[in-house]
Amino acid sequence: MSETVLFVDDEPHFTSALQRALRHEPYRILTAHSAARALEILQKEPVDVVVSDERMPGMSGSEFLAVVRRLHPRTVRILLTGYATLDAAVKAINEGEIYRFLTKPCQAKDLSEIIRQALAIRRQMDRAKTADTGFTPSKDTLEILSELEQHYPGITQMRMDETGAIILDDADLGLDRPPE
Repeated sequence: MSETVLFVDDEPHFTSALQRALRHEPYRILTAHSAARALEILQKEPVDVVVSDERMPGMSGSEFLAVVRRLHPRTVRILLTGYATLDAAVKAINEGEIYRFLTKPCQAKDLSEIIRQALAIRRQMDRAKTADTGFTPSKDTLEILSELEQHYPGITQMRMDETGAIILDDADLGLDRPPE
């Protein structure tokens, strides 16, 4: 399956120019002229990278990328804007956890390289999620884990959220009480 990049900008001439400039790239390009339309596309299509403008009617790019982060956490997010403000940058970084913050005008070759890097990161995330480590614990390791489980019930269990992050809760692991 081909990798997909979605450009979101309320100016159709800008997304058309991006499509022309990046037409030889090895990924599929989709465009949306509003955050609402982009969210519709994301519901229907697997998208690897989203590049969004900041100033759009209805929803700002930083707000949109925060929604993308929540609904599609494995999609790499980039903000490309002609109106760079510190507030927009902080919001995009903190709430949208963006990969890059770029300003217009941006050279096509620079944008192309950044998108290639973002796609490489996405591939790494995919490999990390599906990797089979082939690890088989030794008998000694299994004995140690069994002993730990006896003293700290649940310590050998790993819980993850929907993004794959490990959830740690000392109270759940019994670490707030002494061993029996």
